[in-house]
Amino acid sequence: MAEEFKVDIDANQSVTATVYPASAKNRAHITLILGHGAGAGQTNWFMVMFANELAARGIDVITFNFSYMERRRGAPDPGDKLEACYRAAIDAARAHKKLKGNKLAIGGKSMGGRIASQVAAKGLDDLAGLVFLGYPLHPPGKPEQLRSKHLPNIKAPMLFVQGSRDSFGTPEELRPILKKLKTPCKLYEVEGGDHSLKIPKKAGSQEQLYAVVQDEIARWLRSL
Repeated sequence: MAEEFKVDIDANQSVTATVYPASAKNRAHITLILGHGAGAGQTNWFMVMFANELAARGIDVITFNFSYMERRRGAPDPGDKLEACYRAAIDAARAHKKLKGNKLAIGGKSMGGRIASQVAAKGLDDLAGLVFLGYPLHPPGKPEQLRSKHLPNIKAPMLFVQGSRDSFGTPEELRPILKKLKTPCKLYEVEGGDHSLKIPKKAGSQEQLYAVVQDEIARWLRSL
């Protein structure tokens, strides 16, 4: 059962986090921290659904609110504040009594994944890997404004789950960038998927598609 707890950023700030314990029968002893996207917090249906389903597949999952979302502000904080909040969530995950001894992976949906990548690029010890659910390679309609300059500084393996119709960056746009990285990277393309991995109704079952993606993430994490 999911449990809420507080993450202290500093003496004056804290945010709400949630741990989704892994199924005991197939626990992988891996903690995955997932940061939310810019427009919706950790209680967004996508975040809750992925956290629950990955926990059922044996992955301990932690989600959390960035500070601006906790304060119910519309616009995200500056990058340094977002990174500080993510680092606090990492510290809390490592100190959590039910998760001690786990390997640690980080990532998130859209902005949450980007901030995780920036934290990793600046140096993070004992990081097993990163999982990106729709990496925001560039703002929609602005392919020249790439957010990939820091990726070569990441030393841990990376999994990019990217929809073929993602307006923030398609798999075709990501491939040449990832090929230049020395770190092991896997690009998992969701055919027909948009930035939230949603597919057109005529393409099949959305629920089944998400299940296939979650299976892939769990397999990849177990392989680290």
